[in-house]
Amino acid sequence: MASAVPTARAAKSTLLPMLGLFAGAIAMGISPVFVRLAELGPFTSAFWRVALAIPPLWIWARMEGPAMARTAAAQGRSPRMDRTGWLAVVVAGLFFAGDLTFWHLAILHTTVANATFLATLSPVWVVLASGLVLREAVSMPTWAGLLLCLVGAGALVGETVSVSPEQLGGDLYGIVTSVFFAGYFLAIRPARLLFGAGRTLFLSTIVTALVMLVEALAWEHQFLPVSLGAAAALVALALFSQVAGQGLLSYALGHLPAAFSSLVLFVEGVAAAALGWAVLGELVSPVQAVGAVIIFAGIIVARPRRPAATPGS
Repeated sequence: MASAVPTARAAKSTLLPMLGLFAGAIAMGISPVFVRLAELGPFTSAFWRVALAIPPLWIWARMEGPAMARTAAAQGRSPRMDRTGWLAVVVAGLFFAGDLTFWHLAILHTTVANATFLATLSPVWVVLASGLVLREAVSMPTWAGLLLCLVGAGALVGETVSVSPEQLGGDLYGIVTSVFFAGYFLAIRPARLLFGAGRTLFLSTIVTALVMLVEALAWEHQFLPVSLGAAAALVALALFSQVAGQGLLSYALGHLPAAFSSLVLFVEGVAAAALGWAVLGELVSPVQAVGAVIIFAGIIVARPRRPAATPGS
């Protein structure tokens, strides 16, 4: 019976991160609704998404500071960010800026369905790179879960995906989006493990905001929201999609394997479809509903397993 307690603790220790991961994916998945309600250009709305998130992220970073200092002391290292940590947060911020930039370019130059499906390829690159970049082994259930999630994502948007020579540039932007988000995912994990979710996300978000500010001022003319409703949508975009969505993702990355965590990002597509139906009146077909079920099945297949109990315990 001695192994029952560690097994129960291990299961409990992954429950909150998994719940946080699902909640974060849903929070990120509803971002297109807020972007549409913001009534601003794509780059300007992306800037406000990250800029308005900086103050609450600063508060989070300050609150977790003492706990991270104690963790660093227990591990015999300095709580200060070293050169590697700074490099990781800068690279993560640049990758996320690239993700936002090419995501919005994809939306402008191809169908939303094409952009959404191609952007969901990011878990493929995360799974492929986990062993090479993070030195994390990828299990067979994870590969099987990835395949199921891809099938589900295809069903979720397959009815509206189209192939057209005029859209090839936008489709390419969608693929580049997935690569940038995978890079962000892989860059932020090591910094988050050492320096905390709040501080890592706060610093990387500042980098992203600076890049998006330059793009917004260079390419778009309307910088401020035109109504209270649009301003409220920008605040909601920052709090839900950036602080809650990215924050919960960063938290979960400290407790769960990167490859599995990336698969839960497919829930973004499910959340976007559900919110589009509930808020914008967009129909959800039976095929799309089946696709959502397949995505959840893939995540269940790939879930981290409990440690095996010792025989005779």
